[in-house]
Amino acid sequence: MTARDQDGPRGGGPGARRTGGGRETQRAERRAAILEAAMELIAERGYRRTSLAAVAERAGLTQQGLLHHFPTKELLLVGVLETRDRWDLASAAAAAGARHTDTLAQLVDYNATRPGLVQTYTVLSADSVTEDHPARAFFESRFRAVRAAMAEVLRAERGDTLPCGLTPEQAAPLMVAVMDGLQLQWLLDPEDVEMPTAFRDFLTLLGCGEGRADGPGEVPGDGPGDISGEEPGKG
Repeated sequence: MTARDQDGPRGGGPGARRTGGGRETQRAERRAAILEAAMELIAERGYRRTSLAAVAERAGLTQQGLLHHFPTKELLLVGVLETRDRWDLASAAAAAGARHTDTLAQLVDYNATRPGLVQTYTVLSADSVTEDHPARAFFESRFRAVRAAMAEVLRAERGDTLPCGLTPEQAAPLMVAVMDGLQLQWLLDPEDVEMPTAFRDFLTLLGCGEGRADGPGEVPGDGPGDISGEEPGKG
């Protein structure tokens, strides 16, 4: 059943009347369908070739119906990235056991399997540096949260001082910069830049890794929905 099928009868008939809770549930379901469709299309076509019209069609909505939830493509893409982050940030912040930074390395492994979303993130984050960009507030908040999560992971694993002499707070922005910078280089030259291996090399420099990996490790969770393994768009 598509989101359009779930709309129910048009007009003012009895079938159109819903409780407030029912409307909220319907709204959440439509947003989830839109975000799932956007993720699928970005994965298939990349950032530039994913149009609002195509997302609306995939989600079973009219383009006007999509615009009711996401008035611009930038805001839709922010929604996609927020969905991705619900898994990524939860994984980083909730990393448990003796090898927390391995969880971060596994995130890099997983990102290497989803170039469309990595491309979306890279383009949108660069564009957001302008004052009036609709994604600016999202990225300002995101980077603060990511730095805090990285510092927490590093402190839990290595204490207040890393083997390289830096504090977790000093190392966290460097780790974010390396992850994002590797993504950009990998998008431009995937044959020459082995992103998962290079990130593990950086962990070795920090004194938090065990050297170069033979290959990608297992990824916690099944997708970018959340750490429980929900399917995307559920976002």
